[in-house]
Amino acid sequence: MRPVVLDTNILLDIFVFNDKRALHLKEVLFDKSIRFIASQKAIEEFADVLSRPLFKLDEQTQVGLLAQWQSIAEQQDDSNLAPAPWKCKDPDDQIFLDLAYQLKPTILISKDNAVLQIASRAASENILITSDYNAFRL
Repeated sequence: MRPVVLDTNILLDIFVFNDKRALHLKEVLFDKSIRFIASQKAIEEFADVLSRPLFKLDEQTQVGLLAQWQSIAEQQDDSNLAPAPWKCKDPDDQIFLDLAYQLKPTILISKDNAVLQIASRAASENILITSDYNAFRL
Protein backbone atom coordinates (compact mmCIF):
# COMPACT_ATOMS: atom_id res chain seq x y z
CA MET A 1 0.00 0.00 0.00
CA ARG A 2 1.30 3.43 -0.92
CA PRO A 3 2.23 5.88 1.82
CA VAL A 4 -0.07 8.87 2.27
CA VAL A 5 0.80 12.54 2.71
CA LEU A 6 -1.90 14.79 4.14
CA ASP A 7 -1.97 18.50 3.40
CA THR A 8 -2.70 20.85 6.29
CA ASN A 9 -6.28 21.48 5.20
CA ILE A 10 -7.03 17.76 5.47
CA LEU A 11 -5.45 17.64 8.93
CA LEU A 12 -7.71 20.51 9.96
CA ASP A 13 -10.75 18.57 8.77
CA ILE A 14 -9.63 15.59 10.86
CA PHE A 15 -8.33 17.23 14.03
CA VAL A 16 -10.18 20.56 14.28
CA PHE A 17 -13.42 20.40 12.31
CA ASN A 18 -14.22 16.68 12.69
CA ASP A 19 -15.50 16.80 9.12
CA LYS A 20 -17.76 13.81 8.47
CA ARG A 21 -16.21 13.40 4.99
CA ALA A 22 -12.94 12.56 6.72
CA LEU A 23 -14.41 9.99 9.12
CA HIS A 24 -12.96 6.90 7.41
CA LEU A 25 -9.64 8.62 6.93
CA LYS A 26 -9.58 9.53 10.62
CA GLU A 27 -10.31 5.92 11.61
CA VAL A 28 -7.45 4.63 9.47
CA LEU A 29 -5.19 7.37 10.79
CA PHE A 30 -5.73 6.29 14.38
CA ASP A 31 -5.57 2.55 13.78
CA LYS A 32 -2.22 3.08 12.02
CA SER A 33 -2.96 0.56 9.30
CA ILE A 34 -1.63 2.93 6.62
CA ARG A 35 1.68 4.77 6.55
CA PHE A 36 1.07 8.49 6.92
CA ILE A 37 4.20 10.52 6.35
CA ALA A 38 5.06 14.04 7.46
CA SER A 39 8.26 16.05 7.52
CA GLN A 40 9.42 18.66 9.99
CA LYS A 41 8.45 21.47 7.59
CA ALA A 42 5.01 19.94 7.10
CA ILE A 43 4.56 19.68 10.87
CA GLU A 44 5.69 23.30 11.28
CA GLU A 45 3.11 24.33 8.66
CA PHE A 46 0.39 22.54 10.64
CA ALA A 47 1.55 24.19 13.88
CA ASP A 48 1.52 27.61 12.23
CA VAL A 49 -2.01 27.15 10.92
CA LEU A 50 -3.28 25.82 14.27
CA SER A 51 -1.98 28.98 15.97
CA ARG A 52 -3.98 31.34 13.76
CA PRO A 53 -6.65 33.35 15.61
CA LEU A 54 -9.27 32.19 13.10
CA PHE A 55 -9.40 28.77 14.78
CA LYS A 56 -9.59 30.10 18.35
CA LEU A 57 -7.54 27.21 19.73
CA ASP A 58 -5.82 27.79 23.05
CA GLU A 59 -2.14 26.88 23.32
CA GLN A 60 -2.80 23.64 25.20
CA THR A 61 -5.19 22.45 22.47
CA GLN A 62 -2.71 23.39 19.76
CA VAL A 63 0.09 21.47 21.48
CA GLY A 64 -2.19 18.47 22.00
CA LEU A 65 -3.32 18.33 18.37
CA LEU A 66 0.21 18.70 17.11
CA ALA A 67 1.48 15.98 19.46
CA GLN A 68 -1.32 13.68 18.35
CA TRP A 69 -0.38 14.11 14.67
CA GLN A 70 3.32 13.63 15.44
CA SER A 71 2.57 10.40 17.29
CA ILE A 72 0.79 9.02 14.22
CA ALA A 73 2.84 10.26 11.28
CA GLU A 74 6.14 8.71 10.29
CA GLN A 75 8.66 11.51 10.30
CA GLN A 76 10.63 12.01 7.09
CA ASP A 77 13.79 14.08 7.26
CA ASP A 78 13.21 16.99 4.91
CA SER A 79 16.77 18.27 4.95
CA ASN A 80 17.63 16.07 1.97
CA LEU A 81 14.31 15.88 0.12
CA ALA A 82 14.63 15.98 -3.63
CA PRO A 83 12.55 18.91 -4.88
CA ALA A 84 9.51 18.01 -6.96
CA PRO A 85 9.80 19.04 -10.61
CA TRP A 86 6.70 21.23 -10.24
CA LYS A 87 6.39 24.44 -8.25
CA CYS A 88 3.25 25.19 -6.31
CA LYS A 89 1.74 28.67 -6.55
CA ASP A 90 1.53 28.64 -2.75
CA PRO A 91 5.08 28.22 -1.41
CA ASP A 92 3.73 26.92 1.92
CA ASP A 93 2.36 23.88 0.10
CA GLN A 94 5.56 23.03 -1.77
CA ILE A 95 6.72 20.80 1.09
CA PHE A 96 3.79 18.44 0.50
CA LEU A 97 4.66 18.10 -3.18
CA ASP A 98 8.34 17.55 -2.40
CA LEU A 99 7.48 14.94 0.22
CA ALA A 100 5.12 13.08 -2.12
CA TYR A 101 7.74 13.20 -4.87
CA GLN A 102 10.38 11.72 -2.55
CA LEU A 103 8.07 8.89 -1.45
CA LYS A 104 6.67 7.89 -4.84
CA PRO A 105 4.61 5.94 -5.44
CA THR A 106 2.43 7.81 -2.99
CA ILE A 107 -0.88 9.54 -2.41
CA LEU A 108 -1.19 13.21 -1.49
CA ILE A 109 -4.62 14.19 -0.20
CA SER A 110 -5.35 17.91 -0.37
CA LYS A 111 -8.21 20.34 -0.91
CA ASP A 112 -5.87 23.12 -1.98
CA ASN A 113 -6.53 24.14 -5.59
CA ALA A 114 -2.88 25.10 -6.13
CA VAL A 115 -1.85 21.55 -5.20
CA LEU A 116 -4.69 19.84 -7.07
CA GLN A 117 -3.75 21.68 -10.28
CA ILE A 118 -0.51 19.67 -10.33
CA ALA A 119 -2.31 16.29 -10.17
CA SER A 120 -2.11 15.41 -13.86
CA ARG A 121 1.61 16.15 -14.01
CA ALA A 122 2.27 14.23 -10.80
CA ALA A 123 0.40 11.19 -12.11
CA SER A 124 3.22 10.55 -14.58
CA GLU A 125 5.52 10.17 -11.56
CA ASN A 126 3.17 7.62 -9.91
CA ILE A 127 1.87 10.19 -7.44
CA LEU A 128 -1.86 10.48 -6.91
CA ILE A 129 -2.85 13.99 -5.86
CA THR A 130 -6.52 14.05 -4.97
CA SER A 131 -9.15 15.63 -2.77
CA ASP A 132 -10.75 12.21 -2.23
CA TYR A 133 -10.65 11.44 1.48
CA ASN A 134 -10.91 7.74 0.66
CA ALA A 135 -7.98 7.62 -1.76
CA PHE A 136 -5.99 5.70 0.85
CA ARG A 137 -8.01 2.64 -0.21
CA LEU A 138 -6.47 2.66 -3.69
